[in-house]
Amino acid sequence: MSNRSADIVFHLIKSLEKAEKRHFKLYITRNSAKQDLKIIQLFDAMDKLEEYDEKWLLKKMGAITKPQLANMKTHLYKQVLASLRLLKTAESTDLQLSEQLDYARILYHKGLKLQALKILEKAKELAKANSKFNYLAQVISLEKKIENLHITRTSQEKIEQITQESLNISEHIQSVSKLSNLALLLYRWYTQHG
Repeated sequence: MSNRSADIVFHLIKSLEKAEKRHFKLYITRNSAKQDLKIIQLFDAMDKLEEYDEKWLLKKMGAITKPQLANMKTHLYKQVLASLRLLKTAESTDLQLSEQLDYARILYHKGLKLQALKILEKAKELAKANSKFNYLAQVISLEKKIENLHITRTSQEKIEQITQESLNISEHIQSVSKLSNLALLLYRWYTQHG
């Protein structure tokens, strides 16, 4: 990881709240091998810095080389993001929907199509309730894929409903896209012409 990227890790760590830092340490120790304890040392060292200083970090971390430090920072960055995702999932509908889509894909690839469809049905309800139309399009797309490629004994009525939902969502997303493009062009014009 370059110095610029290391600054990204440093800034991420500095942006964390006290509870997020505590959660990260619990997350790492719960899911860690011995090498991840060095990750906590690196996390603590970077947290103590006012400005990023790679030379100081190399001294502080002991017998590690610059390439090893770069690898540790990459790993640290990924682990902090994973910890934040786990912590923030309950607060974010987008993260919940993304997680449910991931679970449905995993179940689908494991051959558990009916279980995947149940999760997709829940995800569809959540997306509709929160007007998350892009996620709804992804849910319906996966639902159509499962129904199309496998015998799930779904009724003709349900298939027609999925087809109609797909058409409605496509039209809605297209309309929103056109309007957001116009808004962006209008904003650009406004900033240029006052």
